[in-house]
Amino acid sequence: MKDYEGIALQYARDVVAGDIPACQWVRAAAQRQLDDLERFADGTEYLWNPVIVKRGKEVQPVEDVCKFLENLPHIKGQWAGQDLELQPWQIFIVSVVFGWITPEGFRRYRTAYLEVPRKNGKTFLMSGVGLYLLCADDEAGAEVYSAAVKKDQAKIVWDTCRRQVNKTEDLREAFGVEALKHSVFIEKNASMFLPLAADSDSLDGLNIHGGLIDELHAHKSREVFDVIETGTGSRTQSLMFIITTAGTNWAGVCYEQRDYVTKLLSGTAQDESYFGIIYTVDDEDVPNIWTQPELLEKANPNWGVSVLPFDIERLWTKAKQTPSAQNNFLTKRVNVWCNAASSWMDMIKWNACHDDALRLEDFEGEPCFMGADFASKKDLAALCLLFERDGHLYPFLRYYLPEEVCRTTSHDLLQGWWREDRLVATPGEIIDFDFIEQDCDDFKSRFEVSQFGYDPHQATQFAGRMIAKGFPMVEVAQTALQLSEPMKELEARAIAGTLHHNDPVLTWMVSNVTVQEDYKQNIYPRKSGATNANKGGDPTKKIDGVIALLCAMNRYMNPGEDETSVYESRGMRVL
Repeated sequence: MKDYEGIALQYARDVVAGDIPACQWVRAAAQRQLDDLERFADGTEYLWNPVIVKRGKEVQPVEDVCKFLENLPHIKGQWAGQDLELQPWQIFIVSVVFGWITPEGFRRYRTAYLEVPRKNGKTFLMSGVGLYLLCADDEAGAEVYSAAVKKDQAKIVWDTCRRQVNKTEDLREAFGVEALKHSVFIEKNASMFLPLAADSDSLDGLNIHGGLIDELHAHKSREVFDVIETGTGSRTQSLMFIITTAGTNWAGVCYEQRDYVTKLLSGTAQDESYFGIIYTVDDEDVPNIWTQPELLEKANPNWGVSVLPFDIERLWTKAKQTPSAQNNFLTKRVNVWCNAASSWMDMIKWNACHDDALRLEDFEGEPCFMGADFASKKDLAALCLLFERDGHLYPFLRYYLPEEVCRTTSHDLLQGWWREDRLVATPGEIIDFDFIEQDCDDFKSRFEVSQFGYDPHQATQFAGRMIAKGFPMVEVAQTALQLSEPMKELEARAIAGTLHHNDPVLTWMVSNVTVQEDYKQNIYPRKSGATNANKGGDPTKKIDGVIALLCAMNRYMNPGEDETSVYESRGMRVL
């Protein structure tokens, strides 16, 4: 019999030792397991692979789940009809997720996040886990769901399970599982396995034991994820199992979970119930992908098995010579999060500038440049404070939205940030500028405001009141002439690492910015989805915080220009 526990342990050791090519997140996941074996050695909090009673017999969870999976058949491709053979990396993941048990006999891990490039056998791994949760987990009335954005996507994993059941007589006899055209179920204990999607008739009232989420990066909203997460609450050892490739939506629920995993693996967050591992290359490897094809193995754990070197190198060669195809190759085959095709900022560089330790109060008394964008009284308004220390820039932003919009919007991100107090909800149906004015007064008392750049649209009266209070207001017209150099400077600083931020709202807005370039190579910010026919772009892709930051950058880069009163610029003078 295979020593599954030994294989998992050796894999972790080989990754940490550098004998298996791996990125920092895989090394961190392996190290976490090795550390946990020592940390929980006394068994008071968690037990590693203990003997437990399951299905009326004594088993060890690692061996139990791995043997179950390896008795399932492949249903497609060159191995169709042959039993699945788990690779060491798969044994490691399954072992860690299922092998840790609480003293009460329940699983430690309730959520597992696996990010891995295409063609690494994720469908077979997910379908096997789903069938185990349905059949072999000793859960009466188990409800297992394969969840995705669309029903067709949700059916991919589910249909693999259905076919595996139909091709495995021993499985049907041992557990009484049946597979019909539209359902997989066990009659004797009322357990079922169904596909679930956002376009399903109903997502309510689910009592979930196993939630399998496929390609989370494609989920434009949190709906399916939240249904699975909340639907597992009444089960004692439910499991949400997420497998996805990288994507381009840096503000979506997938990147949110990925970011959480990186914090767990780097030690900046603690969650004993959440397992995560990310197969990709290290950040410093990304520029070298097109000259060092050997890096591709680092991101693909099934290299030489289901990931065929000659095939991926063929795609690499084509992408290398076709710039428009490079982002897709990096995202799907190297698992690198990239920008959408026309995006402005290199989001990998931007995210490298994130600093959790930044706090506005640490800049008390220091000089700053302010910027503001008040594009619409019924939409977001943004205020920016930009500080410089030793040649490095530090932006801090505050966002305002009418309370009625906060309450009624269907925009998942705005709803979430409102609840987290990342947005200031002003009373009523339109922005109450008194709130913004009060904040400006507070900032002026706490910091030395050098200049205040603002978009004059919708802000004439506000600017007049600020001038009367002694604010050094300067119009920053929303033109390429005024915004091009600040955009280029901001991008250059992100690349150089001389920009530092700690604002997920701003990060989302930066990811929404695309670039319009004129014949003089001046650039101008536009929303994602903007075209000549639809200059406004996608209304859900806000960029107000970026405009406020660019207004502040404009003043930072041109501090010697005389401040001009809004009244003087229109042929009037303040008496």
